[in-house]
Amino acid sequence: MKLFVNEENKRFIGAVIAVLLLFAVSGEALLWVYCKELSMAFFILFLLLAACVLTIYVRYLIRQDRIMEHAVHQMEAFLDGHAEARIDCNHEGELYRLFHEINTMAAVLNAHAVNGMRDKAFLKDTISDISHQLKTPLAALNVYNGLLQNEAGDLPEIKAFAELSEQELDRIETLVQNLLKITRLDAGTLEMEKTPQDISDMMKDIGLHFSYRASLEHKRLILSGKGPIMFPCDRDWLLEAISNIVKNAFDHTKEGDSIRIGWEQSAPIIQIKVEDTGCGIHPEDLHHIFKRFYRSRFSQDTQGIGLGLPLAKAILEAHDGTIEVESGLGEGTVFRISFLIPTKL
Repeated sequence: MKLFVNEENKRFIGAVIAVLLLFAVSGEALLWVYCKELSMAFFILFLLLAACVLTIYVRYLIRQDRIMEHAVHQMEAFLDGHAEARIDCNHEGELYRLFHEINTMAAVLNAHAVNGMRDKAFLKDTISDISHQLKTPLAALNVYNGLLQNEAGDLPEIKAFAELSEQELDRIETLVQNLLKITRLDAGTLEMEKTPQDISDMMKDIGLHFSYRASLEHKRLILSGKGPIMFPCDRDWLLEAISNIVKNAFDHTKEGDSIRIGWEQSAPIIQIKVEDTGCGIHPEDLHHIFKRFYRSRFSQDTQGIGLGLPLAKAILEAHDGTIEVESGLGEGTVFRISFLIPTKL
């Protein structure tokens, strides 16, 4: 029986048997000392008493075991997502008091979960509303800025002003889009549509996307990897994550530097590396680069908005992936992304 696996139960039953045997032996010894005879009836009476005590105790243990099994079953059900699972605690006693406290804790956890979901939904709706409200004036400002550039003609100062204005408008639009994406991830309202995709094809798409920028900025973009490597993922979102990391590499390199995108599969692990020969990351910043809106006091970058890397990390984690970074000042930076390939048992 399961209850005899419990060492405490076994010790207690052993102690009870030992005490009863001691009483039986002591009784027989007293009879021998005073009456010079042994009583079989006395010994049998003690054996019956021992059997009754043990039977009552074992029945008690069986009942307690059933109660505990029910409690464990209800707690496992609660942990599996059945929010209404509760332990029966309608009786008196310290054990039922404990069950009552567990039920109270479950109710509190449910309330916190509901409030958390409500807060996330409110945050999502609020940021979504603000973002959508910003789209109209942003579109209008882009139109006005375009007209201003067309009318600038031979006025270099106005033309330069219009170009700077366009850059800032692009930054605002990027910020709005990234806020929308990261808020959807936070609120848990974004469902990843994962289908088998070839990592090699995806990395080549990223290479094509950044090839023009590499040519324009006189930087070398190198792709190195073997395929095909199939991985279940949401193609668009994973491309978004890795593109943000590659963009970060372009933002922190200068003319003549190189950016390498490599990928490989080793047993059940897929690893993607984005490596650059840029300025590197200051040791003080290394543990903060995935924080939202983090701006380093050492960085010369005035264009970043501090959401690209946090968004990339959130998307990768939604794919059960990990990201690590190594960097040295003046030695460049390496981002390592790792995915565990799911296997069917």
